[in-house]
Amino acid sequence: MSALAARPARPVLLLLLLLTGWLGLGVATAGPAAAHAELVSTDPGEGARLDEVPGEVTLTFSEGVSLGAGYARVLGADGERVDTGAAAVDGAVVTVPLRGGLPDASYVVTYRIVSADSHPISGAYAFVVGDGELADVGAAADDAPVDPFVSAALPAARSIGFAGLAVGLGVPAFLVLCWPAGWASPRMRRLTTAGLGTVAGAAVLTFLLQGPYAAGTGPASLFDPALLSATAGSSFGLTTLGRGALALVLAALLVPLWRRGGQPSVQEQAGLAVIAGGVVLAAAAVGHPVAGPLPVFATAVTAVHVAAMALWLGGLAALLAGLVRPGAEAGELAGALPRWSRIASRSVAALVVTGVVQSVREVGSPAALASTAYGWVLLGKLALVLLLLAAAGVSRVWVQQHLGISRPRPGSRRRVTAHAFAAAAASPASSDPGDPDEPVVAAARVRAAAQARGAVEDVGPLRRSVLVEAAVAAAVLVLSAVLVGIAPARAAVAEPVDVTLPLQSAAGESGSVQLSVDPARPGANTLHVYLFDEDGQLAQPTDLRVTLTEPEQEIGPLDVDLEPAGPGHWVADGMSIPGAGTWTLGVGVRLDEFTATTASTDFPVR
Repeated sequence: MSALAARPARPVLLLLLLLTGWLGLGVATAGPAAAHAELVSTDPGEGARLDEVPGEVTLTFSEGVSLGAGYARVLGADGERVDTGAAAVDGAVVTVPLRGGLPDASYVVTYRIVSADSHPISGAYAFVVGDGELADVGAAADDAPVDPFVSAALPAARSIGFAGLAVGLGVPAFLVLCWPAGWASPRMRRLTTAGLGTVAGAAVLTFLLQGPYAAGTGPASLFDPALLSATAGSSFGLTTLGRGALALVLAALLVPLWRRGGQPSVQEQAGLAVIAGGVVLAAAAVGHPVAGPLPVFATAVTAVHVAAMALWLGGLAALLAGLVRPGAEAGELAGALPRWSRIASRSVAALVVTGVVQSVREVGSPAALASTAYGWVLLGKLALVLLLLAAAGVSRVWVQQHLGISRPRPGSRRRVTAHAFAAAAASPASSDPGDPDEPVVAAARVRAAAQARGAVEDVGPLRRSVLVEAAVAAAVLVLSAVLVGIAPARAAVAEPVDVTLPLQSAAGESGSVQLSVDPARPGANTLHVYLFDEDGQLAQPTDLRVTLTEPEQEIGPLDVDLEPAGPGHWVADGMSIPGAGTWTLGVGVRLDEFTATTASTDFPVR
């Protein structure tokens, strides 16, 4: 992706090879959804009819969650809260204790929790105690969408933060690895300081926005003490503030180096690298990587991705601001380019490999690329990356034309290419007048110096090419920030349903039912129903009814035709789901003439 990558074709081939392998394998070994929590089960269940008011309501999600700035409440028929206000979270389970002495009525459970990847998840359902009617969930719930300003400001803050990371970390890395003389450049000092300040400012802004984002409120609540306290108590808030603090520490450590204007010592470089690594790790340890399976592995991969991005984009910024411009010192330009070429090539390889690993984890299957918003944004990002590689090819041609020479080597049949920046100035003491190669080497040195001066005078085309790369890279950063806020494609595509629910009767729980729907997509599906008694043994009821309902679209209930497939087992092969939506699968079981039980579950169809 570098403008000066030595062999830009290799990253292209690597990218295409990895993507082809993924498409061919179809990620057969992919695990469960990687991010965004989903409600798995509730107790009492949705639509359950109970004989007495339970002592508490439990909500079980697909991954660890937190209340944060959200809530979990139970409302009575009059819309007033009937819970004790002491909802608790234990991993993926949210428990809402209820007040004692509540009357028979319909109750609405409404929640807005924060998933492990920092995104809010909300919903509501109702159950009944006694013989009353089921409450209207839509009228009782107070679910609030994300405020438009907050929704737009969060990805903007992420984009600014990513840009600050690239400049604040990448520029000093470029100076250490490629351009030691740049430590005396005021431009590099201002660029790095501005980048690290931007990282800190973006971290604070993201911290302030997280509370309104999780609570569904607007910008007026940015400084709400309750929201600030909730965010500060979350791992997301602590990690975000930690990133900003480390960026400020790094900026402070760089101050004496800028004043000295010289290359930092090995010990100083090690200290700076440790702080910079902390900034990178803090940037990687939030969002999608920390949710779902193998969070440590995913965070490590993301950290490598962020570090490679910073090296690449920071190098581009340093080139534009300090070297690739009219009037640049020819020797410095010629000395920095070969080192940057090698670093950029390795950064490209790291970006490609880690990007594909992230895509496999977040997308899940090739089909999800074309069927989800996450997939389309990811494809757009990939297209821009390919455009960057094309711009890198143009820049490489310029470098070869302006800074490459060929010279014969006496005594050898081989011809090698000697670049202008590869010809180091020899000291008088190192010259050997008796060396027969000395005239050839001296002539090559003179020609290399002349080419370097000519390259500086004609640096305009290269600068324009690098500017194109930088502009496209900025667009890539924006798309990366947008991807952070979108549900991963794996969580947005259809997933087979496999859930076990308690069967509720007027006297309480009476056995359980296991339901599986595959593939949970519009059209023909296969439904398996297993009934178990209170001892966990397969049971044979006197009557069994299964229905499908889509409340928002006012579809159903649709009866599902079942065929017996063994003791306590029924199958509906070819069960038709008319379209996408959130469907409710209801089960009615009559165990005998006097005992009827019910269970239901909601599942997404996409």
